[in-house]
Amino acid sequence: MSYVILVPTLRCNLMCDYCQVSRAAETAKGFDWDGVQLQQVLDFLGGLETSSIKVEFQGGEPLLRLDHLEAVRAFCRTRFSSAEFVVCTNLQRVSEEAWLFLNAVDTHVSTSFDGTSDLHLRQRTKDDTLHNAFHGNLERALNVLGTQRVSALPTIDPMAPPEPLEVIESFATMGLNSIYLRRINFQGFARKKFGFDQSRQAWQIYYRRFVEKLIAFNLTAKTPMEEFYLSHILRRILRGGHDGHVDLRNPNWLGTDYLVIDFDGTFYPTDEARMVSRVGRVDLSIGSLSKGLDPVRVEALNQGVSNFDDPDCTHCAYKPYCGLDPVDDLSRHGRIDLPRHLTDHCQSHLALFDLAFELLFSDDPNVHRSLAVWLDIPRYSPRLAPRLP
Repeated sequence: MSYVILVPTLRCNLMCDYCQVSRAAETAKGFDWDGVQLQQVLDFLGGLETSSIKVEFQGGEPLLRLDHLEAVRAFCRTRFSSAEFVVCTNLQRVSEEAWLFLNAVDTHVSTSFDGTSDLHLRQRTKDDTLHNAFHGNLERALNVLGTQRVSALPTIDPMAPPEPLEVIESFATMGLNSIYLRRINFQGFARKKFGFDQSRQAWQIYYRRFVEKLIAFNLTAKTPMEEFYLSHILRRILRGGHDGHVDLRNPNWLGTDYLVIDFDGTFYPTDEARMVSRVGRVDLSIGSLSKGLDPVRVEALNQGVSNFDDPDCTHCAYKPYCGLDPVDDLSRHGRIDLPRHLTDHCQSHLALFDLAFELLFSDDPNVHRSLAVWLDIPRYSPRLAPRLP
């Protein structure tokens, strides 16, 4: 195990419409690690059989417990030969001590920016003062840390999305050349506030339109841009071995190479499993700091993590490049044995793979230009596209 997501606090200083983690109020009590739990986290990390580690701090807003972040980072730097840290922060309120922490070269920032300033104000900050503070901190992060150490992820409501070109130009203006488009997640508070019945179809239409605008933008852009997940899919198709993204790998083993430790010391196999459990949908915990990993629960969750023997995947042309997401199936459908083609994960990825292969077999040189960028190769030719014998 070399990747750990840590949640030192569930408290947050924003009230986003689509909060997927079911945050606690900033002034709430009982939603942080205490001193005993912090030491247990360090002991757990110290027992890992790896020389390198990546630690992602989630929340809530993790910068509310900068002291815990400092303790974990200091420990990892001495315990492991290689350590990397990601702070997932809303950049709403950043103290000078926090800026000093973030300025370290082994530490990255992942934040949220919802595509356009107006949309970000409407969905997240809701107040001009808070909004201006966020933009000031984002600008400072980009200027001080650099675009290679800062990522900004937009969350889009498929039923009321921003214009694709506005999103693309917003990111280009910030000097960011990768956009990871995410539709509002079926987790946390969003389950009650947003309608999901028609959102997948609306999202597929919007996503395709976004990619078309991105290809057109790249024709004249000084610095071409990518949509991260599409690039990931294209690389899986043509290169193989791109199994680092937990939404798309096969087998998608749970509780083995990475783990989530929640604010109360509970272990979860994924961040989404933490979110599902938080709303009481189903308990997907797999242990705790005090009791350790529960092998029985881990084994039970790993019964449906591969498409190798899935009867619904057997004849699918996309099987070699796809994977299963049992946590999403449990969250949306309450079961993992639903016929595959009826699941949101399958239907969403069928559309994504359809689009990817359309691009790979396209004869349009404008498409080839973007494909070369997204695949990180000098030039693209449709002859590279996989064909059945």
